[in-house]
Amino acid sequence: MIRYVAMRLLGLGLTLLAISLVIFTILAVAPGDPMSEFASNPAITAEVRENIRRSLGLDQPLPVRYVKWLGALLRGDLGYSFTSRSPVSGLILQRLPTTLWIAGLSYLMSVAIALPLGVFSALRRGSVADQVLTSAVLMGFSLPTFVTSLLMIIVFSVQRRWLPFIYDSTLVVRDWNSFVLQLKQSLMPVATLVLFQTAVLMRFVRAALLDELPQHYIRTAHAKGLSKRRIVLAHALRNALIPVVTLVALDLPSLFTGSLVVEQVFRVPGMGALLVESISRSDTPVVMAIAFIFSVLVVLLNLVADLLYGWLDPRVQG
Repeated sequence: MIRYVAMRLLGLGLTLLAISLVIFTILAVAPGDPMSEFASNPAITAEVRENIRRSLGLDQPLPVRYVKWLGALLRGDLGYSFTSRSPVSGLILQRLPTTLWIAGLSYLMSVAIALPLGVFSALRRGSVADQVLTSAVLMGFSLPTFVTSLLMIIVFSVQRRWLPFIYDSTLVVRDWNSFVLQLKQSLMPVATLVLFQTAVLMRFVRAALLDELPQHYIRTAHAKGLSKRRIVLAHALRNALIPVVTLVALDLPSLFTGSLVVEQVFRVPGMGALLVESISRSDTPVVMAIAFIFSVLVVLLNLVADLLYGWLDPRVQG
């Protein structure tokens, strides 16, 4: 197992270095100028704009800028926003709790719902319950999140007036009433994400388990007289979780950026909204920091998935 982990860790540094180079190069040559907001201001002359550009280091060659950015990144310094001149780390930490509350809660609920429903549907393949569940999954998987969001706003906010459709970022939970308000304003964004993520996860769990149930080792377990519960949970489900682990590992980094569409529709001030705002303003340091952190999460969670493979199927370590 140690050799298996060492082999996975070997290329981690080079992979992240290559990712940082690609991210920096793409954003550096992308169209858009952080000084464009000052161009329409007659009070700011071309000389002042050039001084600002020099103070931001935008006048230096790309290799020099990359080395400086990478050195600061290794020290834990994500730089300063071009537009607000605030530390990028502060902007991220300011938005991260909201994203983790909405996206994290929805993902935990999705996993908790999808896993038992996927097993239930696979074990009752072809039944009425299975057909109802697969139809619901198809609907949840096919509907874009912006359509689901708008439908919820129309029904629960416009027609019924039960829930607010604009997320109040100034709300502070101090007592039971404020906690109830927090739950009410979070209900529709969370429900939108849960509907889509549950459909995706349940579809994979059901398909993976159906692939395992006809295998010879399952028939052997039945022949040995093992209970159906033990066969499903200890044997079939364990092997079926291998492709599901891949899906979860690739999808978990999205908790950092949240759902771009849902945060825009409900005006949730999370990481997704910060990324969209930074891209529209050509705020390169913020975009690079979010993109690189997202890439690091993808690489690390893929490593975790590889380690889980070794635990779920010891043959992978060979």
